[in-house]
Amino acid sequence: MDAPLHTPHELIRPWKRATVIASAIAALELAALLALALLLLAKPISHAIQHHAAGAVAKTPPAPKQLTKAIHRMNAPAGKARPRGHVKIMVFNGNGLSGAAGSAAGRLQTLGYKIAGTANAGHQNYATSVVMYRNGFRAEGMRLARDLGISVVGPLDGIRASALGGGQLAVIVGG
Repeated sequence: MDAPLHTPHELIRPWKRATVIASAIAALELAALLALALLLLAKPISHAIQHHAAGAVAKTPPAPKQLTKAIHRMNAPAGKARPRGHVKIMVFNGNGLSGAAGSAAGRLQTLGYKIAGTANAGHQNYATSVVMYRNGFRAEGMRLARDLGISVVGPLDGIRASALGGGQLAVIVGG
């Protein structure tokens, strides 16, 4: 009986197939070993992280007295506000819509407030309107926020008092 002769190409082919299969098996074994290592090491690592975090929280120094007093002042009752006609307000456009600050300034004038001026805010992406006040004008800031239906009120932050044009309060008109 005559057997066909194998060409060199046919002799190489089974070797390639065996190599691909062996590589696939090795890749699966590696994935299984990595998964096993992750399962074995996850619990000790999580305990170490929790222990480190608990130690960091315990080492946090107490708040300085100045910060504690400032927080207490912010949460204190507003007190008696000056009349609306004695309060000057700077209105900033913080939403990027043309005329938003001017429109808000007109509304404030109808409520009896004096307008120190209008300008664009440092950036135009405020999601909500904000009322800010200078030291000693918290009661007026709270009343202004109530008049405009604004829920975010706080001391001047990110705006210098000199940017208020002589005003005591700032309104940033947001989106």
